[in-house]
Amino acid sequence: MEAGPRDTDRDAPDTQHEAGRLSPDGPDEHEVAPEVEVELRPARRLRIWQLAPIVGLAAVGSLMFAFPLAFEFGGGGAVVAMLGLLISGCAAGWGMMAARRVGHTWPGLPARGSDERPDWRVVTLYVAVCAVLVALAVWRVARLR
Repeated sequence: MEAGPRDTDRDAPDTQHEAGRLSPDGPDEHEVAPEVEVELRPARRLRIWQLAPIVGLAAVGSLMFAFPLAFEFGGGGAVVAMLGLLISGCAAGWGMMAARRVGHTWPGLPARGSDERPDWRVVTLYVAVCAVLVALAVWRVARLR
C-alpha cells in the first residue's frame, strides 16, 4: 500500500502527459524555469560609524582653520589655522580611503580593478584644483603673520 496519491497515468502507458503534470521520473524538461543569479552579499556602502568620525574631524578642522582666518587672533592664529588645515586634510584622506575600500571612485576615473586607463584631462583637473586650494590656504595663513 502506497502512502501518497496514486499516479493513474502510470497505469495507462498510451496517454500523453499534459503540461504541468509530472512524468514518472520527475518534471518535464521543457518546463524547467531558467536559473536566475542573485547576489547574496549586500551592497557595500559606507556605514554611519565610518562616516561619523570623518565628518566630525572635517568639521573640527574646518572650524580651526576658519576662525583664526576670520577673526585674526594674536600671534598663534597661524599655528591654529595650519593645525586645522592639517586635520581637515587628514579627514579628507581618511574619507577617500574609506570610500575606496567600499568600491567608490572619483567621478571620471575608472573603477578599481578595471583595465581602463584614467583620462588625463580628469587627472589634470583634480591636480589643478588641489594645487589651487593648497596655494590659497598657505597664502592666507602666511598673511596672518
